[in-house]
Amino acid sequence: MAVGWFAAGTALLVAAAAVAAFFRDPERVPPDAEGVVVSPADGKVVDIGEPSDAEGRRLSIFLSPLDVHINRAPMNGRVSDVSYRAGHFFAAYKGKASDENERNAVELLDEAGRRLRIVQIAGFLARRIVCYVNPGDSLRKGQRFGMIMFGSRVDLHLPGDAEIEVAPGQRVRGGETIVARF
Repeated sequence: MAVGWFAAGTALLVAAAAVAAFFRDPERVPPDAEGVVVSPADGKVVDIGEPSDAEGRRLSIFLSPLDVHINRAPMNGRVSDVSYRAGHFFAAYKGKASDENERNAVELLDEAGRRLRIVQIAGFLARRIVCYVNPGDSLRKGQRFGMIMFGSRVDLHLPGDAEIEVAPGQRVRGGETIVARF
């Protein structure tokens, strides 16, 4: 009987440790340089879209269940819009997740008039998007603005004049890794 309780207790302890690790929220120090855009999330760059006249470029970051899931502001700016859209829950590493999954988009406008859009995308396991900001709020580069539960994806839409500094397959750290420059 004691062996059964020990096994159950060990399983619960491992599960509690996994959940605690998932919800970790380390401090990050964003680079102080002007004109840089930092990653909005920890994870792996899975796609960089080609430039287009309408939206510039899309940088997609996949967050595995082992990554930190706190989302951070990629630059200083004012939140101009927050919009939620219901959708599917396809695996977040797949390309169709950007277009079809549940999402929350935060538009950020900097002092120079440049507009970025950060899209929090729920994945297969992630069924909950949390966003702490509203239109009119000001954010500092690296400041926390939300999170997505478990495996998910964050798309960063950059203006066409942004120079991308990362490549597909590269790992990035939210609030610290420079992903683009103006």
